[in-house]
Amino acid sequence: MIHDIAARAMHLLDPEDAHGLTIAGLEAGLGPVDRSRPDPVLKTTLAGLELPSPIGLAAGFDKNAQVPDAMLEAGFGFVECGTVTPLPQAGNPRPRLFRLTADQAVINRMGFNNAGLEAFEGRLRARKRRGVVGANIGANKDAADRIGDYVTGLTRLWGLADYFTVNISSPNTPGLRALQTKAALEELLGRLGEARRGLAGHHPVFLKVAPDLEDGEIETILTTSAAHGLDGIIVSNTTIARPAGLKDRRAAETGGLSGAPLMAPSTAMLARFHAANDRGLVLIGAGGIASGADAYAKIRAGAAAVQLYSAMVYGGPGLVVRIKRDLAARLKADGFRSVGEAVGAI
Repeated sequence: MIHDIAARAMHLLDPEDAHGLTIAGLEAGLGPVDRSRPDPVLKTTLAGLELPSPIGLAAGFDKNAQVPDAMLEAGFGFVECGTVTPLPQAGNPRPRLFRLTADQAVINRMGFNNAGLEAFEGRLRARKRRGVVGANIGANKDAADRIGDYVTGLTRLWGLADYFTVNISSPNTPGLRALQTKAALEELLGRLGEARRGLAGHHPVFLKVAPDLEDGEIETILTTSAAHGLDGIIVSNTTIARPAGLKDRRAAETGGLSGAPLMAPSTAMLARFHAANDRGLVLIGAGGIASGADAYAKIRAGAAAVQLYSAMVYGGPGLVVRIKRDLAARLKADGFRSVGEAVGAI
C-alpha cells in the first residue's frame, strides 16, 4: 500500500522525472516484494522457459537493465529490459512522455533513449540469474546498417539474457516499421538466423510487431518468422492510431499510444495472429492489460504469456500481485488446471 501511495504521489511530477526517480528507488532497494505463495495454476512455460506466472513486465520500463531483479521480486513472472541499441543515444527531445489520465493511457515518443550495449551488458553480467530476464534489441537511429545493429545486440548479449525480442515496431524511430515488410523482414531474420547458428546454446527469439497491421502482413510475418526459426511473436507494441472517444487533452500528442485504449485493438490483433498461426509459434499478448480479466482475455485470445507496463502508472507496483490473484481465480472458476489449457480457449 505504501508503494502504491508513493506511485500516486509521483503524478505530481513530470512523467519522465517520475520514472527516473522510480528506477533510482528500485536500485536503492526500496521496491515492493511479493511475499505471496506462488499459485501452481499460474506456473507455465514460454518457448521452453519455465515461468512462475505468465505475467511479464514489458520493455520500456527498464531500458538499461538497472532493476530486473527488483521487478522479479515485485511479482513479475518474467522481465524484459530495453530497448537497447549498440551505441548510447539520447532519444527525441523532451517532453516526450505524456500521461492521459482521463483515458488511463500513455503516449510516448522516447526514440530508443538508452545508455547503449556496453552498460546493458555489464549489468546483465553482474546479476545473479534468479528468474527469466529478456533483452529487447533495437537499432540506432543513425545506423548505416540497421540490421547489423540487431545482429550486434543479439551476439553481444547471447548467454546473458534468457530470451531476445527483436523490436521492429516502435513508431518513434523513423523508418523502423518498414522492417515489417516482407523483403526487409527476410533480410533481417535471415541475418539474425545466420548469427544464431554460430552461437552456443539456445535462447528463444521473439519478434515484436505493431498493432496496425493488415491481414496480408500478419501472414507474411508468421510465415517469415517460422521459416527463419523464430520462437514467437509479441502482439503488440504501441499504436499510432487514436481510438475514438479519447478524452484527455494530450491525446493529440504524437507518438505511440499505450494503456487502456490499446486493450481492445491489440487483443483483436492477437486473435488474428492466433487464427492464422499454424506454425507452432508462441504468442505473447501486450497492450492495455490492467487487470486479471484483461490478462485472461489475452490468454484466451491465444497468448501463452502477457506483458504490461503502462497500467502501473495508474495502478501502482502492487498491481501485478492483484492481477495474478485475479487471473488464478478466473482460471480455476472456469475449470482450467493450468494457463496452457486456457490458451486460445475462446
